[in-house]
Amino acid sequence: MATDLCGKVALITGGSRGIGRATAVRLAGMGAQVVIGYSRDDAAAEAALDEVKAAGGAAHLIRFDVADPKACKNAVSLIVEQHKGLHILINNAGMTLDALVMRVSDADWQRCLAVNLSSVLYLCRAASRPMIRQRSGAIVNVASVVAQSGNAGQAAYSAAKGGVISLTRSLARELGKKSVRVNAVSPGLIETDMTSLVSKEKRADALSLVPLGRAGGPREVANAIAFLASDESSYITGHVLDVNGGIHM
Repeated sequence: MATDLCGKVALITGGSRGIGRATAVRLAGMGAQVVIGYSRDDAAAEAALDEVKAAGGAAHLIRFDVADPKACKNAVSLIVEQHKGLHILINNAGMTLDALVMRVSDADWQRCLAVNLSSVLYLCRAASRPMIRQRSGAIVNVASVVAQSGNAGQAAYSAAKGGVISLTRSLARELGKKSVRVNAVSPGLIETDMTSLVSKEKRADALSLVPLGRAGGPREVANAIAFLASDESSYITGHVLDVNGGIHM
C-alpha cells in the first residue's frame, strides 16, 4: 500500500479508542495530518494522541457531539481554517443499542439514529463542500455486519447502520463527478471496548459462525479504511468492504 498521505488532512470521529484510534495511528503513519474527533473522554483522547505521536505521526484533538448538526458544521469549518483543507473524513463514531423492538424507547431509538446515522449525514454534508472546492476527497463510513445480516435484539442499531450503507452509495453517486469518493467498511466481531460488553455466551455463539474462527482486531479494520482513504483505491466508490472474517458473505 502507498504510504504517502503527506499534505492530506484527515478527520476521524470516535478517534479516541478502538477502530478510530487504530485508524488515526495508521493514517498518521502514512503521513496524514490527523484530527481525532471525540465527545467525552479527555483521558482516552490524550492517550490516542500520545499513541499517534509515539508512532511518529502528527495529530490534533477536537471535541464535539457528532449528533449535533451545528457542532459538526463548526468542527469541519475549524479544521479547514486551521489546517487549510480537509481531504479525508472517517465517520467512525457510534453507539450500540441492545433491545428488542417492543422494548426500544422512542428516546433510545432517536439517540441511536442520531449518533450512528444522522451524524454521518451532518459530517458528509459539511465536509463535501471543501472537498468539492479542492476537486478531491475520500470519505469512509463505518457500518456493521448487522446492517447486512440483521441481528435479533439490535433492530435500532442494525437499521441505523443499514442507513449508513444506503447513504454511502447515494453520496457516491452525488459526489463522484466532483472527484470525491465515498465508501464504507463493514466490520464483524472486532475486539473493542464496545464488543467487550458482550456476554461470554453470545461471544462464543458469534465466534462459532466466523469461518476464520476468531475475532478481528482494530488494526485490521484500520488497514481497510486506510486503503479506501488512499489513492490506492482511486477507482473505487460506492463500495462496502467487508472486514468480518467471513461471517457474512
